[in-house]
Amino acid sequence: MKALSFRQPWSWCILHAGKDIENRDWQPRNPGLRFRGPFLIHTGATMTRDDYEGCLDLFQSLREIDLVAADLVFPSREQLVLGGIVGRARIVDVVQQSKSPWFFGPLGLVLADVEPLPFVPLKGQLGFFDVPDDVIAGGRVAA
Repeated sequence: MKALSFRQPWSWCILHAGKDIENRDWQPRNPGLRFRGPFLIHTGATMTRDDYEGCLDLFQSLREIDLVAADLVFPSREQLVLGGIVGRARIVDVVQQSKSPWFFGPLGLVLADVEPLPFVPLKGQLGFFDVPDDVIAGGRVAA
């Protein structure tokens, strides 16, 4: 099964805060732009302070305008897992503009059917990558 890496805490927002679009700056020739269908959500091995603080700021501003549940608690840096599979979703479109408050482009992968999964440590790669069959077949990730 294909997987795509996301930095934390953005992957947490996809799984728990309704982030329905993933922003990418891929070139038009990138084969990932043609991908549609189910994939595994992988969280990268690193998280920058800028990623954490920028995502937290956006999360708080969306909560203030009732686009994120008021009782949803943003995790601390220490609570966020890194370097493994954390969920699955489906890409249904790639857009250059969107009304989603999570979109800031230039391209957006439109996500649907998002579901958290138990954490499975796994080294990621750039772009879409194949998760080894033994990881899926071993029951560690339900396909």
